[in-house]
Amino acid sequence: MQSATAQMKLDESVVDPDRFTVLIDGDCPLCKREAAWLERRDKHNRLRFVDIAADGFDSSSYGRTFDQLMGSIHGVTASGEIVTGVEVFRRAYGAIGLGWLLAPTRLPILRQCTDFLYRCFARVRPMLQRKDACETGACRAR
Repeated sequence: MQSATAQMKLDESVVDPDRFTVLIDGDCPLCKREAAWLERRDKHNRLRFVDIAADGFDSSSYGRTFDQLMGSIHGVTASGEIVTGVEVFRRAYGAIGLGWLLAPTRLPILRQCTDFLYRCFARVRPMLQRKDACETGACRAR
């Protein structure tokens, strides 16, 4: 099982020294809504969003395959550390001053539960959005 945090050297062009970068599936309506919600509350411009479904996106600059990035939400810290899963939300909410909302999920038992539930959700997310995405033409083959 992949850990929530993985230290690695990233392409310098993908690391923003002043922001936490969230990699989102721009073809996913739920993902876009969450990103928009976070962006509206980001008064100090601490978050950056990168659409991994955009034409020309290069997953290799993040040291991951496209399928790995689509399989779970990823974030990149200012130092270039890659984080995945619920930890991305913890850090994104923390960056905009709402870290207290997810603070309980740092407690050992709640961390295990929320991380497990997110992994379950991440597995079914593509199926949940598939009908909507196909109706808009966003389910194109990769």
